[in-house]
Amino acid sequence: MKSPCLKIPKISGQKAIEIVRQLEIYNKSLKIEQKGSYLYVPLLREPMEKERIAVKKVVQNGEFVVHDFSMLISRPKNFVELLSEELPPHLIASLPRSADFVGDIAVVEIPTELDVHKHKIGEAILTTNKRVRTVLAKVSAIGGVYRTRKFQLIAGEPKTVTAHREYGCIFYVDLAKAYFSPRLSSEHARVARLVNEGETILDMFAGVGPFAVQIARLHEKVRVYAVDVNPDAVEFLNKNIAANRVLAKVTPVLGDVREVVHDRFAGVADRVIMNLPEKAIEYVDVACEALKSTGGIMHYYAFTEASEPPKTAEIRLVEATEKAHRKVDKIIGFRTVRATAPYTWQVVVDAKIR
Repeated sequence: MKSPCLKIPKISGQKAIEIVRQLEIYNKSLKIEQKGSYLYVPLLREPMEKERIAVKKVVQNGEFVVHDFSMLISRPKNFVELLSEELPPHLIASLPRSADFVGDIAVVEIPTELDVHKHKIGEAILTTNKRVRTVLAKVSAIGGVYRTRKFQLIAGEPKTVTAHREYGCIFYVDLAKAYFSPRLSSEHARVARLVNEGETILDMFAGVGPFAVQIARLHEKVRVYAVDVNPDAVEFLNKNIAANRVLAKVTPVLGDVREVVHDRFAGVADRVIMNLPEKAIEYVDVACEALKSTGGIMHYYAFTEASEPPKTAEIRLVEATEKAHRKVDKIIGFRTVRATAPYTWQVVVDAKIR
């Protein structure tokens, strides 16, 4: 469509665009075009005399002409916006507002009332996220000894294996065989920053290694023992240790952490990480056994509900520590890590144990 515009040499293009935006006469529905060494910047209307003067003060070598422009295609910002044009209005409120992105896989929870539209939702996520190759829908809760869940493919390539990057580390994972949550990325990095050089760390429920690997990548002189009972998780843990070049700092161990600590790691750790919020309380005695006789730091994860006082996790940790013949010397920190369900949160208590 024909529109008034500012014709300007490419070398002055950035200044020209900035000034017409400041004057609020830039037409962002049309596409800026280039012909030869000139740019054509579309305008909403013919500029007034004072606007022409303002432009000339910034770019002396421009001229106001009329040009035939192409319309700029507006893309939906996210899959919810795209689906709002395709689904019945009464279902829009039930749409999931976000997805978890693990590498090039998107994981989404589909409400029951939207089940017949799940493939349409999957395609919308693919359309609005160019890096995504696969969209999986959760079909079960996390459960079992290995903390896995079932998925259903709703769009894209049929796979559950991917490579995920966070804070300069790469993690290979099979979502169907090992637990991994991208929502914990900032928590992995936070704990890694708290570690001091020279420490020995026990990662009691290591999974594919997000805590262990980040700690080892960030520090020169650490020893991390990464334990998990899931053989598939340990297989990927080994792969991630090699991929991130921390073979000399991280020791992967397959086995039940209670037996492993009793047999190999009693009294060796300066710091223990207990990221098993549904059952960590049952392993406080194991963490106490792993810590050095002089004490150390415990990162204890738990779930809390709205009906419970915020300090419930701290109280339970103190009681469990005393039963293990240790004592919480100081609560270093308490924070909410993430929401996991309506009125339920994952929290972490950082405690100094003696």
